[in-house]
Amino acid sequence: MDQLRAMRVFTKVIDEGSFAGAARAMNLAPAVVTRLVAELEEHLKARLLHRTTRSLTLTEIGEAYLERARRILAEVDEAEALTQSATTEVRGHLRVLCPPALAVHQIARHLPKFHQRYPQVYLELTSPGPIEDIDENHDITIFWKRELLDGDFIARRLARSEVVLVASPEYLDARGRPEVPYDLKHHATLVPPSVELLREMPLQRGDPHNPEIVNLPIMPQRAALATSHLDTNYAAALHGLGIAGLPSFVCEEALLEHALERVLPQWRMQSFTLWAAMPTRKYVPARTRAFLDFLVEIFGGEDKDPWLVAAGCETCD
Repeated sequence: MDQLRAMRVFTKVIDEGSFAGAARAMNLAPAVVTRLVAELEEHLKARLLHRTTRSLTLTEIGEAYLERARRILAEVDEAEALTQSATTEVRGHLRVLCPPALAVHQIARHLPKFHQRYPQVYLELTSPGPIEDIDENHDITIFWKRELLDGDFIARRLARSEVVLVASPEYLDARGRPEVPYDLKHHATLVPPSVELLREMPLQRGDPHNPEIVNLPIMPQRAALATSHLDTNYAAALHGLGIAGLPSFVCEEALLEHALERVLPQWRMQSFTLWAAMPTRKYVPARTRAFLDFLVEIFGGEDKDPWLVAAGCETCD
């Protein structure tokens, strides 16, 4: 007797509610379905089903066996899928969670290349706001942290990004270019509300893991704008409102086009690491692995800032 086949037929009989329904669903003769279930009962030396002309119900042992049979069949299917994933075509629905600023300034620009490489992957990108943890409902979560937290997930480093000071050339031509951190006291600043509440702006230089830090007091009258929305700060800096602290992945293109200019290039506000993570699972679809590998490929996967390198304005010690 093919026990796995008999188990599949037995579970299908329960799912369909009848032997005839299972026969139709599995494209088998009704007599074959009846025989396989009978052989399974004979093999187990136990009755799994109560049969009448009008109803079909599980026995007590049948209920317990059904639960375990489903678990076994799921494991078998997962094992088969795992071995096939290396050779099957990359396709299907991929759900990705990503912070809005990263989605707008980086992910979207690389999607045509990914789509050209894997045209049968349908990507659903969700960008609700700041992301603090891995979301089990998404195949991949992209986020940034100074230090990676422990958890039941698999994470790969994408890159390091520095938060640097930038302003438009027009603003700097009119107000002057700071030469030392304390020159910032005489400039309009665009800061997150948390920094404004602390009344200070932390600047760092040197080794990101052991930096020299200067905390500059923020003059309330000099804070031209306080917002936690990165793209609002970005737009305000582009239009000459003041000096903003922005992640390098946000301002890279503007630096390349000289729409923004780096201020105090030896100093940064902070550094953090970008990660792409997926929940720990026994089976990872080929499309998930393909997108994860693609992200590492385009961002480099190293503990350095590729956006400042591309813009030609790395932090100089």
